[in-house]
Amino acid sequence: MRQVKDVQLGDHLCLAFAHEAEQREVACAFVVAGLARGERVLCLTDGPGVDRVGRWLREAGVDVTAATADGQLGVRAAEDSYLAGDRFDPDAMIAALRSEADASLRAGFTGFRVSGEMSWALREVAGAGRLEEYERRVTALFDEGMSAAICQYDTRVFPAERLRALIGCHPERVQPDALLQDGPLRITPGVDPGGQPVLRVSGMIDRSTTTAWSTALRTVTGGQGDVRIDMSELEFIDVAGLRTLADAAAALPAGRCLHVLQLAPALREVIRMVGWDRTRGLVIEGR
Repeated sequence: MRQVKDVQLGDHLCLAFAHEAEQREVACAFVVAGLARGERVLCLTDGPGVDRVGRWLREAGVDVTAATADGQLGVRAAEDSYLAGDRFDPDAMIAALRSEADASLRAGFTGFRVSGEMSWALREVAGAGRLEEYERRVTALFDEGMSAAICQYDTRVFPAERLRALIGCHPERVQPDALLQDGPLRITPGVDPGGQPVLRVSGMIDRSTTTAWSTALRTVTGGQGDVRIDMSELEFIDVAGLRTLADAAAALPAGRCLHVLQLAPALREVIRMVGWDRTRGLVIEGR
């Protein structure tokens, strides 16, 4: 999983988001970084996305009018990009992106990056069923090293099976920048489908990362409201790490809870065996 700050020319990445706030964070960071590097940036949107993306970028500090006027920034609807000609044609779309990349270099930009919303593929439009073919084939264009892309998929509207297939057509996924990165431990902010903030924990929690884990929990529990921690991408956590989790929940003021989401069944059993499941404020929500 790549952080958005680490995206480079040559990348073809997938963003699977569960809420607009997460999409906005990644898309804006991607665009702002490209503009700062002297790259040309093209945002391909769906529905009322042209106005929405323009507003996001202005609120992120981008001078949209100036960047558009000098040709460095473009925002287009799906009808003027993916669905030009009232159908989706992978060959035509790949050729169009290659033309955009070549034109960017000729104009003196340092590269080309494209951000694409993909929900148009759920419409009843000719060629939409060829999206997987397109995603597999277009990687070759980005492999040439002069372009980068983030394809954005809304997990709330794409069927789960098709979403898995589309994610698999990309070499790698992208996510918001980490709140904490300490060796094999990464904690990344996100938003769940209901719009609630969630922290996603990935990697390993062991002796080498226990201190960072404890510090992170103190930080996130020091605010207001409940805390939600998604552990679906956690590879390993030792007993000390689980104890730290229970201690953080117990330290919360009455009325606040620490929700642990997507914890592996074996780890839930460990928590039950030692009695931490009875910790006040700790709510375990399994897979």
